[in-house]
Amino acid sequence: MDNPLRTLAAIDIEAFQKELISWYEREKRDLPWRKDRDPYKIWVSEIMLQQTRVDTVIPYFNNFLKKFPTLKHLSEADEDTVLKAWEGLGYYSRVRNLHSAVKEVQEKYGGVVPNTREEIRALKGVGPYTAGAILSIAYGIPEPAVDGNVMRVLSRILLIREDIAKPSTRKIFEQAVREMISHENPSAFNQALMEMGALICTPTSPACLLCPVQKFCHAFSEGVQSELPVKTKGKKQRRVSLSAFILTDETGKTVIQKRPDEGLLAGLWEFPTVEQEYPLIYEKSEFSPVLREKSGIDAVVERKAGHINHVFSHLVWDIDVYEGRLLSPVPENEQIRIVSGEDILSFAFSVPYQKMVRKYYLKENGAEEE
Repeated sequence: MDNPLRTLAAIDIEAFQKELISWYEREKRDLPWRKDRDPYKIWVSEIMLQQTRVDTVIPYFNNFLKKFPTLKHLSEADEDTVLKAWEGLGYYSRVRNLHSAVKEVQEKYGGVVPNTREEIRALKGVGPYTAGAILSIAYGIPEPAVDGNVMRVLSRILLIREDIAKPSTRKIFEQAVREMISHENPSAFNQALMEMGALICTPTSPACLLCPVQKFCHAFSEGVQSELPVKTKGKKQRRVSLSAFILTDETGKTVIQKRPDEGLLAGLWEFPTVEQEYPLIYEKSEFSPVLREKSGIDAVVERKAGHINHVFSHLVWDIDVYEGRLLSPVPENEQIRIVSGEDILSFAFSVPYQKMVRKYYLKENGAEEE
């Protein structure tokens, strides 16, 4: 079998390290999690940056650190408060796992993030990339931190044609980093590879003429940089049709429900919602008995207020938004609440329901509809 790392032998690794790190020290972005090497802050930033753009993460990171300035503060916070601080970032299982893991660190390690691969990998939600990022950036340990940016950069430099969509391919890139990483400055080396992928070696139209390690790049020398990395397409997104209901009582308060503790958007709040099918299985006249049966809510649905579309990585939600009146009091418990306009913003909602709150319940001028 052909060795995907055969090109490593042709690279002057010491020179590569020098050029890459020098560029990083000159050109690195001023990001809030780079102010120091606090492993807690690095951990939070790396979890936030999964599947999310840097520009989006920055204000969330700053706000999160104001609310939970230390690992101890986060470990002692209740889940609803943590979810509210994460509201809008999506992929909520990330913060639930982070919350669980920092509690373990507080209890088991006295609030000190562990500095060994075995201990840190045992924490909930900490995969090989996050572990490598914390160990190398915070503790200066030469561990690989291989994400999509790093695989793209190295697939071009080393002319690796393995499919990066396959989980097994990550091992190839981890081996490459282990052989190439600077043992004197693993923090800068790993961050430089990530920064290269973000600023120079981009998915389309890479800025090869500005690349500090262009002379080491086998894809550039062969003119095939646009063909790499090799990545097979994922599954087509599934469409789901939903009907959501903003039901108010005579005082203007509305009913909200909490999603289950497991699954998509676990533990977040939403308006009562019914999943439809294609073709639609419920008409407007049928919603009242459906709500009574599914949620114990006695209400009349009066009109369709609008529509919201929300795209996840694996599915698309098409949500019809309806307004109506509660006909009788709704018994409140941990899973269902009656809230006022003053109180509703203290609950954590996913993005599509945040939009419903602002546009259709609070009726804010200029509220966006997607």
